[in-house]
Amino acid sequence: MPETPENLRDHLRAFLAFLELNRNVSPHTVRAYDSDVGQFLAWQSSERGLRISQLQPGHLDSAGVRAWVASLNKAGQARASVARKLSGVRAFMHYLRREGVIDADPTAVAVAPKLAKTIPVHLSEAEITTLLDSIDTRTPLGRRDRAMFELFYASGLRLSELVGVDLEDLDLNGRLVRVLGKGGKERVVPFNQSAADAIRAWMKERAGIVSRREAGIGDREAGVGSRAARRPRPEEPLFVNFRGGRITGRSVDRLLRRYVAQCSTRMGISPHALRHSFATHLLQRGADLRGIQELLGHVRISTTERYTHVNTTQLMEVYRKAHPRAKKAAASGGEGPK
Repeated sequence: MPETPENLRDHLRAFLAFLELNRNVSPHTVRAYDSDVGQFLAWQSSERGLRISQLQPGHLDSAGVRAWVASLNKAGQARASVARKLSGVRAFMHYLRREGVIDADPTAVAVAPKLAKTIPVHLSEAEITTLLDSIDTRTPLGRRDRAMFELFYASGLRLSELVGVDLEDLDLNGRLVRVLGKGGKERVVPFNQSAADAIRAWMKERAGIVSRREAGIGDREAGVGSRAARRPRPEEPLFVNFRGGRITGRSVDRLLRRYVAQCSTRMGISPHALRHSFATHLLQRGADLRGIQELLGHVRISTTERYTHVNTTQLMEVYRKAHPRAKKAAASGGEGPK
């Protein structure tokens, strides 16, 4: 039988293992829980004058949780960060209760900071067209970038999903791409003809780049005997860098910001803005919110509903510009329609 954890640090290790084995969460999420709960335990032990290895479940109480949240706010941490950390600690406490380690949840009375509702940054349809047309497709990597951003906007993928696409995930004839989303959830998303054409143009260049890389690997492996034969089947990423390896999310971010700077004065446009643009434009053209939710891979419809705020904001702007009484109210310093 496995040993029973002796202190809270041991319980944290068991909690992280539980997440990996039973909740199918991503390694990134596990690291976030480890960091946030670990910081909470370190703060609690410091306040009690203990080493973290001495901290026991009986040391946890609601007063200590509230004091920790207050310390985060006093340190000037963003409300979103405080809310995330408290959420992580709550999940850990729920685990301890389920395992019978504690009788009551000390986070039950802790209040998470209210988060401001932000409208997702997005580009207009005209800005998207200008951005895509600004990419110089006379070079191999230019054709890659055009294909990459065409697919990004056409399917509303997350950045991690885009760079994770392999050749086997792509159905060019059916114009479908299979992606692995958050929590290891797989979904199939359609894309348009312009993305398909751009991908076909890139595939010709990709073959040459990858073949040069493989030739180099073959030269280095000459004479290693059966070790090369035992090497697992290599990955075949759709989008590669000039060396033939999978392109990284950081590189995609850098490239997009460069292209935006070349054709626009907009600042702070990240790759996620293409995903926001995808959802916003679908909504503006009458797409069903549930359908957009499925395409984006959102678990909760409330996450998708953020895009209705974008649409409402734009409708109000149209109203203020077009309605004669709205213009009059604006000129006299009024607040506009109620």
